[in-house]
Amino acid sequence: MAKQIKTSITINASKERVWKILTDFENYPEWNSFIKSVSGDVKVGNQIVIKLQGMTFKPVVLTLNENTELKWLGHLWFKGLFDGEHKFKLIDNGNGTTNFEQSENFSGILVNLFAKSLDKDTKNGFEQMNRELKLRAEKH
Repeated sequence: MAKQIKTSITINASKERVWKILTDFENYPEWNSFIKSVSGDVKVGNQIVIKLQGMTFKPVVLTLNENTELKWLGHLWFKGLFDGEHKFKLIDNGNGTTNFEQSENFSGILVNLFAKSLDKDTKNGFEQMNRELKLRAEKH
């Protein structure tokens, strides 16, 4: 079973500014109500620690392209049970704005069990974080 959640928002700031805020993990507690913290050396191949409200997981960084994309893959307990490939993507709209996409592809035998929660809680968390990132990036 597989499922995707995808959200996006247009931010009135350069993708470099958005990226700087997005990858300034130390300051997440100041503005990010969805992802409480990201710790570890965020480099391709490294395992990092991510804390959400009431949940901690240790994904592996798959992609880190400066000012463009950050992607990691996490598992619940073990691979194939409930896996999530999380992606942040920044697209320069060419007019001083950036399209910020946050998505996650879920797979594994437990996806159906969590489907309603993913559609509601996880998607709401993504959208809330998107709005908070927009607010922070647009402050001058």
